[in-house]
Amino acid sequence: MVSPPHEAMHRVFQHDLSFYKSYISEEIRDEGRAQQGAQDVLLVLEQRGLDVPDEVRTRITECGDPEVLRHWLARAVTAASAEAVFESE
Repeated sequence: MVSPPHEAMHRVFQHDLSFYKSYISEEIRDEGRAQQGAQDVLLVLEQRGLDVPDEVRTRITECGDPEVLRHWLARAVTAASAEAVFESE
C-alpha cells in the first residue's frame, strides 16, 4: 500500500537534521571552501601561464582562510608572477 504524500514528507522531516547545523558540519564546509579557493587561485595562475613554484603552491594549498584565498584570487588575475599574489602582506 502506498502512503499519501503528506505521510511520506512527515517521515522525511522526522529525521534528526541537527548535524547539518552543527559546529562540525560548519567546519567541514569551511574546509571545503578553503580547498576550493586554493584550487581557484592555482587555476588562475596556471591558466595565465605563470610558473608556480612549490613554495607558492604549498602556501596557497595550506591556507585555511577563505577570505585570504579570495584576496589572493583577485590578485592572481593581474599578478606579474605567482609570488606577487602575496605582495604587501
